[in-house]
Amino acid sequence: MSDGRAWQGHIRARLYERVHQHGYDSLTAFAEARPAVPLYLLAEELGQEDVAAVHVLSGLLGEAEQRKQVTRFVRDVLVRELSEGLPSGWPTVLNDANRFQVAKALSSWITYTPETHQDRARQVSTALLTKPPPSGWRPLGPDDELLLTLLPDEEV
Repeated sequence: MSDGRAWQGHIRARLYERVHQHGYDSLTAFAEARPAVPLYLLAEELGQEDVAAVHVLSGLLGEAEQRKQVTRFVRDVLVRELSEGLPSGWPTVLNDANRFQVAKALSSWITYTPETHQDRARQVSTALLTKPPPSGWRPLGPDDELLLTLLPDEEV
């Protein structure tokens, strides 16, 4: 994707054309059929040469705002970032190397979190670091029990 094609033309139209080609009515439906798959892999599936992960992220956020499900979107992105950053699940021990990997995944998630949910995202990150989940924990979707406890569906 280094040739810049992902930024040419009508990005949104291209994104939704690809979603429809895959048999889905919405980007959210496409993504939900691929739970815990990192955003960059969703983008590659839709068009390795001309779809970027940020396009997928933006489209998912737009749909979540329309459905008034931004909190669920935020949890979904966390699941995808944890899947990418901690493919073996939550580490058994938070030594320096593991703490770095966790912090990297959480900070990416916070970066992708809309301003309306930034404070809650920081609180969730702090909670996960203060009282870590069980070793090997890998949320498989936005409705993970622990995530629902940490970030319930309360729209801002």
